[in-house]
Amino acid sequence: MYPENLKYLDTHQWIKVEATIGKVGISWYGQEQLGEILLVELPKVGEEITHKKTFATLESSKTAFEVPSPVSGKVIEINTQLEEDPSLINKDPYGRGWMIKLEISHPQEIDSLLNAQEYKKLVEQ
Repeated sequence: MYPENLKYLDTHQWIKVEATIGKVGISWYGQEQLGEILLVELPKVGEEITHKKTFATLESSKTAFEVPSPVSGKVIEINTQLEEDPSLINKDPYGRGWMIKLEISHPQEIDSLLNAQEYKKLVEQ
C-alpha cells in the first residue's frame, strides 16, 4: 500500500528519487480520500515548482485539491495520459497515475520527507 522505495509528504504526495530526478504522484490514501478524480491540471514542462507549494490541481467527485510538491525543482515531464484519463490516479497511484517528473534543485528537502513506515503511521492515526 505504501511502497518502501518512496518518500512521502504529510499531505499525501509521494516522490520516487533516482539520482537528481523525482517522479511525483498522490498516495493510495490521498486518492482514496479525494474520491474519483475527474480532472487534473498539471504545470507546464520547464516550470519551476517549490517545496510544499501548489504545483497542480485535482478535481474529484468530492472536492478540488491543490497539490503541493514534495521538493523544489524544474518540471521535465508531465503525465499527459492523465488529461485523457484522470482516473489513472485512482486505479494505479504508484504506477500509471504518476503526475510529473522534475529535476530536483534542493536535494536536502528530501530529508524532510517521511519514509513508508512514518507515513503509514500518519495515515493510521
